[in-house]
Amino acid sequence: MRSTARGPAKPRPASKGEQTREAILTHALGLATRIGFEGLTIGRLAEDLRMSKSGLFAHFRSKEALQLEILRMAGARMVETVVKPALSVPRGEARVRALFERWLAWEQSPSLPGGCPFMAASFELDDRPGPVRDFVVQNLRDWMDTLGGAARIAVQEGHFRADLDCEQFAHDCQGIGLAFVHASRLMRDPKARTRADTAFAALLRACRAPSRTASATSPAAASSGRRR
Repeated sequence: MRSTARGPAKPRPASKGEQTREAILTHALGLATRIGFEGLTIGRLAEDLRMSKSGLFAHFRSKEALQLEILRMAGARMVETVVKPALSVPRGEARVRALFERWLAWEQSPSLPGGCPFMAASFELDDRPGPVRDFVVQNLRDWMDTLGGAARIAVQEGHFRADLDCEQFAHDCQGIGLAFVHASRLMRDPKARTRADTAFAALLRACRAPSRTASATSPAAASSGRRR
C-alpha cells in the first residue's frame, strides 16, 4: 500500500498586515516598559511610529485592546525566552536555578528598556480592576505555578527536602525578584544582581534535602572543590 503520510505542514508566511502588526507591538512593548501601560495610547504610539491614528485604530480598536495585545506578546516571549529553555534543563535543582537565572536575564533584556513588562504592569495596575489587570494577575499566577512546580519536581528528585512548602518557595523567589527590580531600577544599586544571587543561594540552601546538604559540605567535597 502506498503511504499517504505527509510531512509537517510548512508555516504560512506572515502577511504584510501581520508583519506590520508585529512591528507595531514590538515597538509598543518596549515603549510601555518606559512610559507605563496607562501612558501608552493609540495617539502616543501613532506619534512615536509616525503613523496615522486611523491606521493604528484599524489594528487595535481601543487602548485596552492595545494593552492586552502587548501583554500577550510579552507573555509569549517570556515563555520562549525563560520557561521553555529552562524546562530543557535536567529536572530538579538545576531547573529551578535555570528558571530564576533566565528570569533575571529577561528582566534586564535590552529589548525591554523598562524591565519585565509584567512587573511594570503589576505596580501600575494593582488597584485598577479590569481585563488588563486580570491578564497580568493570571500571567503572574502562571509564573508562580511554574516555580512551584519546578520545586515539587526537585522534591521528587530528592534535591529538596520532603517537607518543603513549594508554594512558599515560589513566593520567596518572587520576593527576591521584586527586590531585585526595586534595587536595580529604582535604587540603581550596582550590587543588585549580587544581592539577588546571594538571597537565592540562601533560599536554595534552606530548601535542600539533608543528604545533599551534607554531601555539599563534607570534607571530601570541600577538598574536591579546592582541587578544581
